[in-house]
Amino acid sequence: MREELSDLALFMTVAEFRSFTRAAAQLGMSQSAVSHAVRRLESSVGIKLVNRTSRRVSTTDAGEKLLAALRPGLGMISA
Repeated sequence: MREELSDLALFMTVAEFRSFTRAAAQLGMSQSAVSHAVRRLESSVGIKLVNRTSRRVSTTDAGEKLLAALRPGLGMISA
């Protein structure tokens, strides 16, 4: 359960920064670890959450819906 929650928070950071590199720097992790965590989350939920190109990261429609659901809950946890 902790890993899933951590992956959700990490996904939210990637989506906000629209970059694995900047999210990794913010989280104090390697870019590779961040990318693997997002892939693990996508595998867990069975849906692609981000579109990746060599220069850009963007959320899919499913990723946007997940973000809309996550923001209030993770915000309350952080508070």
